[in-house]
Order: sequence, then C-alpha cells, then structure tokens
Amino acid sequence: MPTRFRNRAEAGQRLAEKLGHYAHRNDAIVLALPRGGVPVGFEIARALNLPLDVFIVRKLGVPWQPELAMGAIASGDTVVFNENVIQQLGESELIDSVIARERVELQRRERMYRDNRPPPDVRGRIVILVDDGLATGATMRAAIQAIRAQQPARIVVAVPVASPDVCADLATLVDEMICEVTPDSFYAVGLWYDDFSETTDQEVRDLLREANQFQHDSAEGNR
Repeated sequence: MPTRFRNRAEAGQRLAEKLGHYAHRNDAIVLALPRGGVPVGFEIARALNLPLDVFIVRKLGVPWQPELAMGAIASGDTVVFNENVIQQLGESELIDSVIARERVELQRRERMYRDNRPPPDVRGRIVILVDDGLATGATMRAAIQAIRAQQPARIVVAVPVASPDVCADLATLVDEMICEVTPDSFYAVGLWYDDFSETTDQEVRDLLREANQFQHDSAEGNR
C-alpha cells in the first residue's frame, strides 16, 4: 500500500474504506475541520452516504511563530491549551488577544460556510471527525472536547496521516481512531501529499453544497 496521497480526495477515499461499517447509517454524520479537512470529509461522506458538515476549529498560534500552537478554539467557544507552550509564554494579555482574534475568524467562517444554517444536532449520534492530517493534534483535541460536551453516542476520528504519538494520544480520548499513515519520520502533514495546495473558502462552500444536494437526492430516491 502506498504511504503517500495524491491529494486530499484520494486520502478521503482511502479512509472511507476503513469506515465502511458506518455506511448508510441514519444516526451518523461526518464533521470536517475546515479548510483542508473538507475535501477529505466530502469523499468519506459521499462513499458512505452520510451527511457532511463542518466543525470550525482555529489554532491559537504564537504570534512570532504561527506554526507553534499554544492551543485551539472550537465552535461552542471551547478553548484547549498546550500547557507546555503556555507556561513558556506566561503572557496572559498576549494569549487573550490571540483568542479574541481567532474567535472573530471562527465566527466569520461559521457564517460563510453554513449560509445561516444552524449547526447540526449531534446528541446521540455517531460523529466522524475528519481532518487532512494531524501535527500537534491541538486542533483535533479542541474539536473532540467541544463535540463531547454535546453528548454524541460515539466519536470517531479519521485522518490520513499523523505522527504515531499524536495518534496514540488522541485514541485515548475517542471511541475509535483511524490514522491511515503514521510515519515515524513525520515532520509535517504536507510532506505526505503530492498535491497539498490550499483549500479555499469557496471550495469549502461548493463541497458542502454538493454534499447537501447528494443527500437530498439520495433521500428523494429512497422514497
């Protein structure tokens, strides 16, 4: 089996094969983390005939080193901190300013992607959380905590690539963890894709619209 992915679509197709036991269930939903997780989640939702929506999470990057996550903020105003980084910073005003800025962006994306649709009700449902890969895991950890507070029946995390340590760590927080590739020499998510070009806001909107139309047509066909 190849250890790289051509693009996010192929990554989603490969994950869908591992998630076949959730196909056609009326109590399951795919929630993708924008933006890069949406093309992955779209392929999973289409293959399994499940609804697709987004779950917005924003990384809280250190201002002078944006790739270093000091935590993340998720829909529902859940904030998760990387305590090791926070202790090194020790600047509460700086942390508060980053949270405030990312909260504005999170709310903007909620409005943009949902077209004023309310967030899905996940109480008692199987939630499949999807991203295009995990580096520190802070973003997915925030998503897990925020979803857990909504009392789903089951939380599944499915990602194409993650470091073994992050995958193992998050597996303790969810009911099922699927990491397609867990290279010892991880370095960065993008290195495991031939095409890791940025997913745009418009692509996210288009994929959500297409997934919703597919669900509508499928429901009509089953009547």
